Amino acid sequence: MYKQYFHFDELPFSIAPDPHFMFMSERHQEGLAHLLYGINMGGGFVALTGEVGTGKTTLCRCLLEQLPENLDIALILNPKLNALELLSTLCDELGIAYEKHWQTLKYFIDSINQHLLNAYSNGRRTVLLIDEAQNLSLEVLEQIRLLTNLETSKTKLLQIILVGQPELKELLNQQNLRQLNQRITARYHLLPLSITETRAYIQHRLLVCKGNPNLFTERAIRKIYQYSSGVPRIINIICDRALLGAYASNVTSITPAIINRAAHETLGISHLPHRLNAKLVLMLICSSAVLAYILYQNDSLTHATKLLSVKAASTPEIQTKVNRPPAVPNVPVTPPPVAQPAQESVATTSSDTSFKTWLNNPGLTLNASFLETLKIWKKPIPADNQIDCKKLILLGLHCLMDTAEWPELLKLDRPVILEFDLPSAEKRYALLIGVRKQQALIRADKDLSFPVSDILSLWNGHYLLPWQSTRPKMTNISPGEVSTNVVWLRQQLSAVLGKTSTSKQPLLFDDSLKNQVISFQHQQHLSADGVAGARTLIQLDNISGALNSPHLLLKE
Repeated sequence: MYKQYFHFDELPFSIAPDPHFMFMSERHQEGLAHLLYGINMGGGFVALTGEVGTGKTTLCRCLLEQLPENLDIALILNPKLNALELLSTLCDELGIAYEKHWQTLKYFIDSINQHLLNAYSNGRRTVLLIDEAQNLSLEVLEQIRLLTNLETSKTKLLQIILVGQPELKELLNQQNLRQLNQRITARYHLLPLSITETRAYIQHRLLVCKGNPNLFTERAIRKIYQYSSGVPRIINIICDRALLGAYASNVTSITPAIINRAAHETLGISHLPHRLNAKLVLMLICSSAVLAYILYQNDSLTHATKLLSVKAASTPEIQTKVNRPPAVPNVPVTPPPVAQPAQESVATTSSDTSFKTWLNNPGLTLNASFLETLKIWKKPIPADNQIDCKKLILLGLHCLMDTAEWPELLKLDRPVILEFDLPSAEKRYALLIGVRKQQALIRADKDLSFPVSDILSLWNGHYLLPWQSTRPKMTNISPGEVSTNVVWLRQQLSAVLGKTSTSKQPLLFDDSLKNQVISFQHQQHLSADGVAGARTLIQLDNISGALNSPHLLLKE
């Protein structure tokens, strides 16, 4: 229902194990490496375990796409079988013909052995992968172990991969299965995602379906992590319902409140898990009312309370709560050395009206700000004068939508669209093109200046920043990715950090490159998650000046 609303190519948070959406976290990379190692070693068992929903099945499907062409694989997805049913299913998977009325263990094993020998003589190898293996009976596990006895004088003919929940580990550790346990050549336990990986996971799935990677606010992502504990399946369930809720509410940014409702509806979790219960709250309210009445009746106590209030109001802690415009932060004196502000020659005039009054103009729409942005970026204006983030992509620009503090916003150093909430619940948008002498420079038909303090007192913290990627369609480079974008990133970071990045696999985003990204992010005071997302790519462009992008006019 929300696919068209958010301009997705496909739904980003399906719980189906689609390798197309596979997010290779550090844990998933290690798990895949163990599986590939076990298969390449040949013979014996490989065991992959993990909690429900951590991505075991998806990882296996990813493995299937990387297997050598000379390898045949048999998949058993329903392991609640007896020994005869298991062997007949294996024959079905490998295309081994058998007589329906000759279903004995010896008949099946002889048929399978002959097939494996023929495959081996033709240079082919065979793998049996069993999902949900924790449901295997002891009888079937023993029969599976005996299958590994099918061998030549030099090699095992059948490789077996067992995939299951943590109960599989306990099952294999039983004394009567020690022979099977000793034949496991590679094993790995898949853990849930960390908070950093959860953020990257959500953004990755949004990018895969051509969506806005910053659709979920930072606080919303943290809330998702609290509810899901980093389990990908639960993340998908919550995010899917949150997007549906946002669509129903006609909003374009996912907030913690939306996540609370989504978790309550899908998981049966209250969105106030740590709050006091209603009876206790009512008791506290009543107690407070009685106390207030007593104080009111007692003049001396009332007088003492007022004195204490006056004294408390004079302290810095209380003064910060006074409802007034926040202090104007220091503005950087100059833009990056190689960047040339597009608005350097702009002449602005102070508005005769206050910023609050000016915001009442119904013409201050998001579309109007988009059109002004296109002029700054020197992009063609659509014939119908209608533009959004999806159309922006066709012009070579991308949308970064998020929340930020004022200094963070200025550090991005791009013309940026600010969002404002009116008391009537309507929204207004204004294009910020610079800051000069504590005056914010706003472009809307003409250029105006307003006190930064007025802007900050009314800005809700949300922004939309159009930006251009140095390389076409490159908006995010994540650990585990294999592409020429990774090579480009290595070169950029080497130039910026003064450290040459060497790797035997330059196309692979490995741990060494991730550490370099984190180092750069620390240097630029960015969130150090090791992912080269929009903010990291923007700062790299700010330093290199490769695109000569328009910048904010920042002067004292």
